[in-house]
Amino acid sequence: MLGTIRAFWNDQRGIAMILVAIMLPVLIGFALLAIDMSRANGLHNDLQKGVDAYALAAAAELDGNSDAITRADRAIDNLLTNGTKFSTSGDHTLARADLTIKYLTGIPASDSITLSAAGVDGNGVNWASTDPKAVKFAEVTVNASGVAAGAGAFATIFPASFIGGTDTMDIQPQAVAGFTNALCQFTPMFICNPFTNSSTSLSDLQTALSGTKKPMIWLKEQQGGNSAQYGPGNYGFLSSPEGDKNTGAITKMFAVTNPPACYGQSGVTTRPGNIPPVNDGINTRFDIFSNGGPYKTDPTINPPAPNVRKGMVASNAGKKNCSYGAPNSGQAKNYKALPRDDCFYANGGCSHAGALGDGTWNFYRAPTDPKFATDPGYWNVNHPSATTAAVTAACGAAPSRYCVYKFEINNPGLNSGSEATAPQCNTTTQTADRRLLYVAVIDCTANNVHGGGQTLPVQAFASVFVTEPAGGAPNADIYGEMEDISTVVGLGTLKKLQRNEAQLYR
Repeated sequence: MLGTIRAFWNDQRGIAMILVAIMLPVLIGFALLAIDMSRANGLHNDLQKGVDAYALAAAAELDGNSDAITRADRAIDNLLTNGTKFSTSGDHTLARADLTIKYLTGIPASDSITLSAAGVDGNGVNWASTDPKAVKFAEVTVNASGVAAGAGAFATIFPASFIGGTDTMDIQPQAVAGFTNALCQFTPMFICNPFTNSSTSLSDLQTALSGTKKPMIWLKEQQGGNSAQYGPGNYGFLSSPEGDKNTGAITKMFAVTNPPACYGQSGVTTRPGNIPPVNDGINTRFDIFSNGGPYKTDPTINPPAPNVRKGMVASNAGKKNCSYGAPNSGQAKNYKALPRDDCFYANGGCSHAGALGDGTWNFYRAPTDPKFATDPGYWNVNHPSATTAAVTAACGAAPSRYCVYKFEINNPGLNSGSEATAPQCNTTTQTADRRLLYVAVIDCTANNVHGGGQTLPVQAFASVFVTEPAGGAPNADIYGEMEDISTVVGLGTLKKLQRNEAQLYR
C-alpha cells in the first residue's frame, strides 16, 4: 500500500495538464487583450480621421466674418450626415452629441502643453471664444461615453469586471485645425491701422468699410531709419520673401502687374532702412512714366489702368514724348481729379482726421448749391451733360470713388468733359484693379513699430484704390480709398490674390 502511494507521489505524468489549467486563463486573457487593443487602435484611427476632417472643415470657415462660426458649425453638420459607423454597441452613427466643438483664438505654443476639450490648456489659459471675428482655430474632441452616446465607447471582450474593472473603454481623439490666410502677387507694403486701440481697431475698420461709402486714407511714409516710431496713417515697406531688395527693385514691384511676392497673415517682416519714394512705380498706373517717356519699360509689364483720369492735361498724345501737366488757369475749371474726403480739410465730424476720412467727398453739387460756382463736384466737371441717375443706381447715393471709376470704364459712351478717361500715352492697359495697392494692416501702436527688421502680426490685408498720382520727394504721401479687408467686407477686390488654407496643428 505504501509502495502504491509512494509510486503515485513520484509519478510526474500529466503535470503539463496542471500547468495548462493554471496558465490557460492567463493566455486567453492576454489574447483577448491583444484583440481588444487591436480593435481599440483601429477605432481610434477611424475616429481620429473623422475629427481631423471635422476640424479642417470648420477651420476653413473661420475667415473673421460675422457668420464664421455659423458656417463652421454648418460644415461639421454636413459632414456628420455622411453616417459613418463606429463603436460596438450596435452600429453607431456619429452624431453631433458625440463631439465637443470649441472655437479658439489661439493654441499653446508647445504641443507638450495639453489642451482640454473645453479649450483650456495645461497652464489654465482658456483659449475658447464665441467671437466669430476673433477665433482662428477649431477644436473637435470625441466625448466620453458617460457624457453622450459615445462614439468612442468601446466594449471590451476581455472581462475586466471579473477583476474589479470595467468592460468598456473610452477613446477620445482630438483634433485642432487652424485657418491660414496669405496673399500673393502682393505689393510689399504695410500701413499702420488708423484706429489705435488694438482690441477694437480691426472691427472699427471693418465697420468703416461695410457700406457703399468708403473712407479715404492719407498715407505718409515714415522717415528716420530704424529709430523712427510708426503711428496711425504711416506706411512702410516689407522685406520680400527673396530678401531685402534695393530701391529700384522695390519700385519695380509697385510698377509691375504681378509682383513676385506672397505674405502670410501669421506675420510679415518690415524692411530695414529708408526707401526713397516709390512714386515712379505707383504712377505708371496713371500713365505717368519717368525718365524719358512711357516706353522706357515694357508697356505690357507696366501698363496703366484703363481709367487714368487725374485732373491733368496730356501733351503729345500717342508719342514717345507724351506727358501730363497741371491745367493752366484757363483750363482748371474743366479738369478735376477724384476729390479727397472733406474731413482732410476740416476736422469736424472726422475722429481720425489726418489719417482716415469718413468717405464724404465732392461727388456732385447741384447748380443751386452756394459752393457750386467755386467748387463744382467731380461729376459736374467730368460729365457735365450726363445725369447721375445711372451711376447712383449702380454705386449708391453716396458712391465710392472706386465704383465711380469702374462705372466710367464700363460706360465708354458716357458724355465726358475735357479730360479723357483712357490713357493717352501708353494705350496698353490693364484691368480696373490696376489702380489698387494691396497692403498689410498692422497695429503699429500696440506692436511698437519703430523701423525695419521687425517681424509683426498682420491684423488683415487690405486693398487701397489710389485716387491720385503719388507725390514726389520729399513728399511721398499717397491718397487712396480703402476698399476691402481680407474679403470680409467690401467689394471682393482681394479674392483673386488670396490663398486661404486650413491645416491641422494638433
